[in-house]
Amino acid sequence: MKFEDLYQLSSKIKNLPLPGEEAHFLMEPAMRREWRNLEKIEKRNPKHSAVMALFYPKNEIAHILLILRKSYKGVHSNQIGFPGGKVEAADKNLLDTALRETSEEVGVKGSDIEVLKELTRLYIPPSNFWVQPFLGMFPNPYPFEVQVSEVENLVEVSVQDFLDDSKLIKQNLNTSYAQNIEVPAFMLNGHTVWGATGMMLNEIKSLLRQLL
Repeated sequence: MKFEDLYQLSSKIKNLPLPGEEAHFLMEPAMRREWRNLEKIEKRNPKHSAVMALFYPKNEIAHILLILRKSYKGVHSNQIGFPGGKVEAADKNLLDTALRETSEEVGVKGSDIEVLKELTRLYIPPSNFWVQPFLGMFPNPYPFEVQVSEVENLVEVSVQDFLDDSKLIKQNLNTSYAQNIEVPAFMLNGHTVWGATGMMLNEIKSLLRQLL
C-alpha cells in the first residue's frame, strides 16, 4: 500500500469509532483475562504511560514503526513495542507524554506528527501500567535517531504485511512471569509481537479494515 493512499484516509480514520476492547481481546493472552475487572486494576494503584503508533512512508510505501527494546532487568526486556514510556512530572497530558517519548526514543519531533486519534487504553498487569496509545502520521519523514540506551533496533513494518491475516500466529513463549504459555501474536519482520503491543496493533488493524 502506498503511503499517499493511506494518508488520504486520514480524515476518515479520525472519525471512525474505536473497535475498543473487542479488538484487544482477540489478541489477549489467556492469563491476562483475570485482569479485566476495572475495580481490581484500580486497587493496584497503577502508573500511567503513553505510546505513539506512527504511520510513515518508506520508499513511498506505508509503514508502521515498532521498536525492539534493550535487554534489561525488567518485565519488558527485549520486547517489541511502540515508542513511548511513563508519564513525567513536566508532561501536560498523556499526548504530551507520547510525543516527548517518541522524540526521545526515535528522534521524531512532536510538531512533525499529525495525531489522528486517541486509541483505547490498555492495562499491562506485569508492570502495573495503564498505557494510552495514540495513532499518528509522520508524512514528511527524516532519518530516525535511535536512543541507544533504550532502543536496540527499529522494526519498520509495511502496512500491507501488518494487515495480512497470514501474519497472525499462536506461539508458546517463556516470559519473566510465566513459562511455556501459548499466546496469539503477529509475526512481523521475523519478530513475535504479542501481549499489549499485539492487542493495540489489532485495534489499529480493525480500524483500517473498516476503510480498506
